[in-house]
Amino acid sequence: MSKNRVLVLFAHPSQHRSEANKPLFEQAKRIEGVTCVDLYAEYPTFKINIDREQKRLLDHDIIIFQFPLYWYSTPAILKEWQDLVLEYGFAYGTDGNELQGKNLLCSITAGGKKDAYQSDGYNHFTIRELLHPIEQTASLCGMTYLAPFALFGSRTALEENRIQEHVDSYKVLLEALVAGEINIKKASKAEKLNHYVDELMAEVK
Repeated sequence: MSKNRVLVLFAHPSQHRSEANKPLFEQAKRIEGVTCVDLYAEYPTFKINIDREQKRLLDHDIIIFQFPLYWYSTPAILKEWQDLVLEYGFAYGTDGNELQGKNLLCSITAGGKKDAYQSDGYNHFTIRELLHPIEQTASLCGMTYLAPFALFGSRTALEENRIQEHVDSYKVLLEALVAGEINIKKASKAEKLNHYVDELMAEVK
């Protein structure tokens, strides 16, 4: 029986061109205890069912935003989802405590190489720094924000035979999250989860 219920909210507007996110999402769908939602498929006109999405949040312990990094942010539908679903009185505010105690993390792919996401790199900021708006959103909602799980250089990952390794690592991470085998404190302080998937495993208490 699952210890944690994990919700993967997948946002990719061009899945026919996806070489990394699509296999990652397909892997997630095969894991017991993980609910997978393709936001662009479910809401092609962006008419998001707020009640349905809020119930999904209530029914899960860990929420994952899975998306390709677009202009240092999320694809449009995921921002729309946040704007509509994370309502005052539900997610934040005096009586908005429904998400307190839950965990949130991002599984992202980035076209640039890892060294581009440094203070002295092409993009001037680390991945975690670029995702600070989502981290602060989690904080305001009373959720614990975990470090992102990231694939860098996604444009060349297929020809460099790096996709399957990343998919396998995602499987390990998701199964550990479901089983409650991730050290949440360590995961919340890490820069990225990639190099910590093994060491963040904790004995089930």
